[in-house]
Amino acid sequence: MSMPGHLTYSGIPTFARAPLVEPSGDWQADVAVLGVPFDIALGFRPGARFAPRALREASLRSVPPFTGLDGKTRLAGVTFADASDVILPSLEPQLAHDRITETARQVRGRCRVPVFLGGDHSVSYPLLRALDDVPELHIVQLDAHLDFTDIRNDTKWSNSSPFRRACEALPNLKHITTVGLRGLRFDPEAVAAARARGHTLIPMDDVSADLAGVLERLPQGKNVYFSIDVDGFDPAVIPGTSSPEPDGLTYAQGMKILSAAAAKNNVVGLDLVELAPGLDPSGRSELLMARLIMETLCEIWETQE
Repeated sequence: MSMPGHLTYSGIPTFARAPLVEPSGDWQADVAVLGVPFDIALGFRPGARFAPRALREASLRSVPPFTGLDGKTRLAGVTFADASDVILPSLEPQLAHDRITETARQVRGRCRVPVFLGGDHSVSYPLLRALDDVPELHIVQLDAHLDFTDIRNDTKWSNSSPFRRACEALPNLKHITTVGLRGLRFDPEAVAAARARGHTLIPMDDVSADLAGVLERLPQGKNVYFSIDVDGFDPAVIPGTSSPEPDGLTYAQGMKILSAAAAKNNVVGLDLVELAPGLDPSGRSELLMARLIMETLCEIWETQE
């Protein structure tokens, strides 16, 4: 006779009830989760350091396998592991970057698809350094902001610059497609630099006017990394983020973009960043983002098996 499982609000909150493992330990999994509780590179409201813990708690509502209304079961037999969080210094960005890269490499070597829970968007740069061996790497970025600024407030390492630094450091990073761009303030130099490199910049107006056309502009047949910034979504849907921008993606639009990109490409990893759970007392921001991660993994396995 099997023992009953924990209710959602009880037990130790690892991601989706996955076994807790050491990043460098003796384990293998299809999906491994690593938290990156780092937010000292923000330019506005702090709080993203608390997102990995909040996402783990929220994930307890979405423990696979899942059986839908159509009777189809998803993620059956897919193994999960939770590699806890990167052990970070509090005020040493370069040391933090090195530890993030080292730990992400350890996790990558033990799983098929690593899932990284940020943290502010600056962590995408050291995470991408752990994918420097992936040939012809492409990024699909859901974001209100380009995050391709060279220098902001005298630093090259803010959450405005992760993809500029990644392009400089990683010869294998070939292209970035950013979807959901909007807002009043853009750095003209950053926009020009991204366009000069051939990146695909898709404003939110294009998504609203012709989502099917946007899906056609996504990469195809590539090794793809998803970088999901919570502020890519409309703050009326996901208010818990540092720099909200009005009129963003709906949950359904975000999932259609991720689903189409997963169907067309080999997804080698993903990060979810800029969630600040303390800014949403309702708790729905982390609930929906944990669900988005799980639905994205469903799409990856459904289309790539």
